[in-house]
Amino acid sequence: MSSVQATAPAPNHSPADRAARVVTELLAPVPLAAVMPIIIGVHATASIAAGLGWALVGTLFCAVIPNSLIWWGVRRGRLTDHHIRVRQQRRTPLIYGLLSVLVGLTVMISFAAPRSVTAMVVVMFVLGLVVTLANLVWKMSIHAAVAAGSAAVLAVEFGPALLAVALLVPLVAWSRVRLREHSTSQVIVGAFVGALVSLPTYLLLR
Repeated sequence: MSSVQATAPAPNHSPADRAARVVTELLAPVPLAAVMPIIIGVHATASIAAGLGWALVGTLFCAVIPNSLIWWGVRRGRLTDHHIRVRQQRRTPLIYGLLSVLVGLTVMISFAAPRSVTAMVVVMFVLGLVVTLANLVWKMSIHAAVAAGSAAVLAVEFGPALLAVALLVPLVAWSRVRLREHSTSQVIVGAFVGALVSLPTYLLLR
C-alpha cells in the first residue's frame, strides 16, 4: 500500500484544506450521479415531464440506493467513511452499486425510457464497472473519473460552451491530492479513464 493510501487525511485547518473538503463533497461521485440524469433528462427529451420522471428513476438507482448502502456500511462499522478511503473496502459497495444501476437500466430499457437518459445510465454503468475493476488492484480516483466523465457528457450534450466545465476536473483532482486521499498519478489516471470511457459510450448511444 502506498504512503498516500496509508496516511490519514490531513486535518482541515487551513483555508486550502477547507476549500478542498468543500470541493470533494460537492463534486463527489454521488452528487454527480444524482444530478447528471436530471440535467440530461430535462435538456435532451421532447417532454420535460417524461424526461424528468425517467431522470429521477436513474437518480434513484445510480445514486440514492448505492449511497444508502454505503451509509449503511458506515453505520455498521464496515466502511471507514462515505468516500471509502480504504481501497480494500471498496469492492463490495462498488459491486452492489453496479447491481443497482443494472436494475435501473433494465427498468428503463424495458419501459422505453428516453434514449438520452438511458445512454447516461449506461455511461454510469460502464464507468462504474471500469473503476470497480481498477480498484481491485489500485486506488484509482473515482472522484476524478466521475468528474471527467460528467464533463465529457456535458460537452457532448451542450456543445463547446460547456467545455468550461472541464476546468472542474483538475479542481476535483487537486482536492483529492490536497486531502491526501490520492496520489497525483491516481487522479490523473482516474480523469483520463473517466473521459476515455464516458465520451465514446455516450456518443454511441445518445
